[in-house]
Amino acid sequence: MDARAVNATLRKRQTPSAEALAWFAQGLADGTVSDAQAGAFAMGVCLNGLDDTGRAALTIAMRDSGDVMQWALDAPVLDKHSTGGVGDCVSLILAPALAVCGVYVPMISGRGLGHTGGTLDKLEAIPGYRTGLSEDQLKDVVKRVGCAIVSASADIAPADKRLYAIRDVTGTVESLDLITASILSKKLAAGLEGLVLDVKCGSGAFMKSQEDARALAQALVDTSNAAGCPTSALITDMSQPLVPSLGNALEVVEVMRVLTGVQTGRVLDLTVELGGALLAQAGIDDGASKIAESIQSGTAAEKFGEMVYALGGPVRFVEDWMRFLPEAPVIHEVLAPSGGTVSAIDGETLGLAVVGLGGGRQVETDVVDPAVGLSDVVALGATVSKGQPLARIHAAREAMADEAEAQVLDAISFGEAPKDTPLILERIP
Repeated sequence: MDARAVNATLRKRQTPSAEALAWFAQGLADGTVSDAQAGAFAMGVCLNGLDDTGRAALTIAMRDSGDVMQWALDAPVLDKHSTGGVGDCVSLILAPALAVCGVYVPMISGRGLGHTGGTLDKLEAIPGYRTGLSEDQLKDVVKRVGCAIVSASADIAPADKRLYAIRDVTGTVESLDLITASILSKKLAAGLEGLVLDVKCGSGAFMKSQEDARALAQALVDTSNAAGCPTSALITDMSQPLVPSLGNALEVVEVMRVLTGVQTGRVLDLTVELGGALLAQAGIDDGASKIAESIQSGTAAEKFGEMVYALGGPVRFVEDWMRFLPEAPVIHEVLAPSGGTVSAIDGETLGLAVVGLGGGRQVETDVVDPAVGLSDVVALGATVSKGQPLARIHAAREAMADEAEAQVLDAISFGEAPKDTPLILERIP
């Protein structure tokens, strides 16, 4: 077998065999497949797709391209994953809340992809926080603390690590097959006993329509269950940012406001729903109430602080978090050019504005600026007056803020009040 033959099969709108996909995944892991060949593969899958059998075969092959972790713990090993949105910082709240509820959470996460922020990038806004652990180090932290949010080690799904970076810079992010294989190869390699998926739908998500989100959710659930990991999914609304901030340090601020009881809203509601669904899968009753209580009581915040310290962050981060997070030198208000009701928010455009500010990557080698982004983004359905702030831009330079302002104004539309959309659109199964 060789990469040219695999890519030729895709070019003919055919699905390569399981053996061919296993060979290609191993080639991604060991370098036999070049970056150019990997990019062609990603584009071929993105344009022409795989059938159900091929999707499962690629997922399993990417999982098996490295180690699959084994656990010997006294409670279930569970995790959650989001397909990506804007202002989505649920993972940072949910992981410690789940740990307080007595389960173990080895949350292997990713970096920013396309217009969406990355969980690892957010956590690395905390000084000293280490996302790169060996498997033994990850097991030690999870056993001691109960949760750890880290990157996949070099030995966990190395095929995905390679392909993930290539997808981000080749315009091949929006593929049901590649998203499924990417998410599940890492999650299944973590040796999970249960998984809940937050499949986003709307302007800030990769899947814009509910129909497309449903197809992705079903593919993820079917593939994961077939691989032996009990999995369910919630399809959730992403017609506006989940919190009113986009950017790494700015989203950590939102997380701390929730964990310390200062802020509630949609992000807290979604955290409770996802945690409840996951604990129910593990046979734990009243899971949603337990998640809510862990946050309300402050024990989830304490657990977050334990995790931060165990992974190299400040010992008193929870007590004095504002002192540790970086701030951008330029803060620029975007003022409404006219009055009216916010009828739509283009989350993807807002996300790309953050990338342009330096809060994400244009190419693989870009260094992320943790301080930049958007805050105080106006809510969908809000009524604003001319000259009222629609958002605040946090930038490294004035010129970058000016560029971002044009994107923010393009992203926010005025007109009739939008219909109320529930946060949870569907549950699968």
